[in-house]
Amino acid sequence: MTKRFDKTAGPSQRQLRVGELIRHELAAILSRGDIQDDVLASHVITVPEVRMSPDLKIATCYVMPLGGKDERPVILALAKHKKLLRQEIARRVNLKFAPDLRFLRDETFDEASRIDALLRSERVQADLRKPKGSDADDTPGSDDD
Repeated sequence: MTKRFDKTAGPSQRQLRVGELIRHELAAILSRGDIQDDVLASHVITVPEVRMSPDLKIATCYVMPLGGKDERPVILALAKHKKLLRQEIARRVNLKFAPDLRFLRDETFDEASRIDALLRSERVQADLRKPKGSDADDTPGSDDD
């Protein structure tokens, strides 16, 4: 009986290591401008994360153009040159199979902005200013003296 992939467990050490290798190589390819494309040449593209499937045959690459502008054209240009990128990565990273590349927009910047806005909201600030107990006047740093 074969063991199935556990959906609740996080990625394995090998998945993380291979994903990081592919991320480094993809970033190097994009930064050097090895691909002749007007959209890719006119944008600086960051590759914050590459997630590998458990069998290491699919690499989901999260990308974001610097400044967050023209995300859709950049992702479409990367998808258009997927075959060339896969060949370059296969040549540079020694794996049994060259993983299929999939490009998605990186959502972590939006999530960080949302959390930052929540922390700066008036409701959270009111909670931070609220006295914690009945001895609110005895808190260090109060200038009631």
